[in-house]
This record gives sequence, structure tokens and C-alpha cells, in this order.
Amino acid sequence: MWVLSCATPAYPTHILPTTTPKPFLSTYSHSQLSIPIHSHNPFVPEVTEAVDALCSEFRAVDNLVACNTSRVLKAFHNAKLASHHFAGCTGYGHDEVGGREALDGAFAEIVGAESAIVRAQFFSGTHAITCALFAFLRPGDELLAVAGAPYDTLEEVIGIRDSHGLGSLKEFGVSYREVPLAEDGGLDWDALTVALKPQTKCALIQRSCGYSWRQSLSVNEIGRAIKIIKASSLHAILRGSMMPYIIFWLLVKKNGMQNPYCLVMVDNCYGEFVESMEPPMVGADLIAGSLIKNPGGTIAPCGGYVAGRENWVKAAAARLSAPGLGTDCGSIPGDIMRTYFQGLFLAPQMVGEAIKGSYLIAEVMASKGYKVQPLPRVPRHDTVQAVQLGNRERLLAFCEAVQRRSPVGSFIKPVAGSSPGYASEQYNGLLLLGGKCRLLWLGWHTLDSMGFSFRRSFEIHMIRMRSG
Repeated sequence: MWVLSCATPAYPTHILPTTTPKPFLSTYSHSQLSIPIHSHNPFVPEVTEAVDALCSEFRAVDNLVACNTSRVLKAFHNAKLASHHFAGCTGYGHDEVGGREALDGAFAEIVGAESAIVRAQFFSGTHAITCALFAFLRPGDELLAVAGAPYDTLEEVIGIRDSHGLGSLKEFGVSYREVPLAEDGGLDWDALTVALKPQTKCALIQRSCGYSWRQSLSVNEIGRAIKIIKASSLHAILRGSMMPYIIFWLLVKKNGMQNPYCLVMVDNCYGEFVESMEPPMVGADLIAGSLIKNPGGTIAPCGGYVAGRENWVKAAAARLSAPGLGTDCGSIPGDIMRTYFQGLFLAPQMVGEAIKGSYLIAEVMASKGYKVQPLPRVPRHDTVQAVQLGNRERLLAFCEAVQRRSPVGSFIKPVAGSSPGYASEQYNGLLLLGGKCRLLWLGWHTLDSMGFSFRRSFEIHMIRMRSG
């Protein structure tokens, strides 16, 4: 069993010839104090070989980190960020010193959006996405998922799974359809061109694979899908209203195929800073996600965000608070505000380490015969690396091995159990105090003779460790 690290050196280390009689033990002396220093390699041979082989991929990640850090730094400069912005606020404006506005403005610039709302009051990424969907949709509208089935926790929000009268979109009269993925696991482009109907108000694009064994979407693919959706929505409306094609041509020319009729919402979880662009830069009307994933830099302890077109950000904020309050409210304690700025600044580096970890995991686990998604050395579009471990026992053994080597709760044996919003069990470990960890491991296995496939997840912080 290998528990691998994303904290490895970025490039292979040149090994010098050993001439000393004790190559693995040296002594550091200061005055009368002698401290033995063990210099053995902390990695198993498979990891060392993988690091050597991934030199070019790691270098590309370093360049990406530099590019994204530069974008964050520019946004902080434009916001004129200063130490007083780290102070907390009640949310009513009486003691506001600009931190909330500076954070919203910087975040919007970083992701290429007109506006953003970044708040501790978002319980999770699912909460932020839900606010965005309820901002778009009204009774009689249709929600279309264009990348297959959505993330598990959205099933009760949409009404795919019974929400027991708690107010799903379905209960409010919003219908739902989805476009199945193509055989190769990507978007079905041909089906997408004819999928929209006149009542299709919102197209939902999930950037990450989430818990599905499929390809994650690149920002370029999302941009291509948005162009098709916007064009198709005009066709659908024209079919429904019998408008002359000359008007269609004029609308297309005026809007450049970016018409307002079908709105595009991107679930951006696990995708932030993995590329040099974000979905609003290619036409997404709204994106939403969690601060305890990528953009929180593993430091933010809570919260989420919605970003995109200003009018729709305000509509999403009204779902978080109340109509009329807009983005001008929302208390943030000072200790939280500081972590938001600090985590956002560190996020490109933390995401870069996660990407290196995913390359390393895929390289080693594939060499041992395990199925992995994404494949080794394939460009990454999110921070999820999935591995099929084959059976329940192997998966549980893996999770327990990770927990034993974790910095927090190493003495605890975690147990699979239910988690709010998920239909299947989860196996979660105590790994960090604060932000959510950067990589998601998935294992597929069958629990009964009928062959139902249940999913297990373990979110792990990749550190220097190995298990025997």
C-alpha cells in the first residue's frame, strides 16, 4: 500500500556519488551539542521513479502557479488591499472598513466576472450553487444538466432524489432533464446542439468529474458548450414562437451568439486555479463553489462564493439573504476575513501542489495496475484524482492507512457512514484543522450480490509518508 505525497521536490534531485562510510547518517554539531541527522530517502522507489519521469509536467504546473499567482496579486493591488481590510464587520455597514467589498472585488477580478459575493454564510459549495440556481429559475422553467448527472448533493436540491417536502426545485415547479455523456466520457456535442427547448431557462455545467468516473471539463470545452447553448437557445425560442429567421439573424449578429435567453451556471468546485482561465472568461453567467476547496488555499475554514454577471450575482445574494438586501450585507468575523485573503493568495500554490500530487498518484497507481482517472500525464482540469481500488476491503484498508499517517487524528479508526446530502456512504478522515483537503480519492466496489455500485470517498492531505 502506497500513501503518496504531493510535497515532493518539483524536479528530480541529482544523486551525488557516495564516498562516506555511513551514507545514511551524518552529525550536526554546535558547541557541545551533537544531533544525528538521518538523510535516507523518505519515498518508496516507485515514487522516486515517478518524480523523475514527471519533470516536464511538474515544470508546467510551476508555470501555471506563477501565472495564477500573478493574477491574484494584480487583483489585490487593484483592490488596494491593506491591513485594515482584515478587520471583521457586523454586516450592517456601521463598522465596515472595506474588507468585504475588497474581497468581493478582488475575487471577481481574479475569475473574470463582473461581480462576486464571497461569504461565510454559504454553508458549502452546494449551498452556493443552490442559491445560484434559485436565482435563475422560476415555476415552469426547465433546468438542463449538460454534463450528465450532477454532483450527489444536488440531487435533493433539484428533485432527482426526494427532498421530503423541504423545497426542491421540482417542488417549485421547475422541470429537469440531463444530456447523457458521450461514450468517451466527454460532452455529447451533437446531442447538445438539439437539447434545448423553449422553456429551458438554465443550463448547468459541472466542471469537475465529482464522484463520476468521467473526464473533467476544460475551460475551453466549457466555452464551446456555452456557445452551443446560447445559439441553440435562440433556435429553440424561435421554434416556439415562430419568429421570422431574419429576426433570428439580427439577434445573432447583435449578441454574437451570446444571447440572454438560456443562462449558464457552472459548478466550479475543484476547478479553481487549475487552469489559467475561469468560466466567466468564456461566457458563463454564474459560477459557484466552496471556499474550503481550491480558492480557500486549505486555510479558509468555511464559506462559499457566487460570481458572474452583476444582476445575477445580486439575485443569488437575495436567495442567500432576502430580496432588496443585495450584496451589501453579511457579517464576517475578523479572524475569518484574514483567512479568506490569505487563503486566496495561497490558493494557486496549494492547487499546484494538488495537481502535482494527482500526477504522482496516477503515475504510481497505474504502474501497479489500478485504473485511474485522469490517466497519467494527461492535462488536469480539476484537483480530483480517482482510483479504482477494486473491492471494499482494499478501499477500507487504504483509508485506514491514510488515517494512521495523518497529522490529525492518526490514532482514530474512521468508519464508513452516512453524510447529509449524499445517497451513499462516505468514509471521511480527520486530516486538517480548517480547510478541506485538496484531493479526492474515489473507490468503486459492490456491496451486495445485486451489483449496486456504491461510492466511497476519502479526502486526503497528501504529505510525506508511506505505509508498510
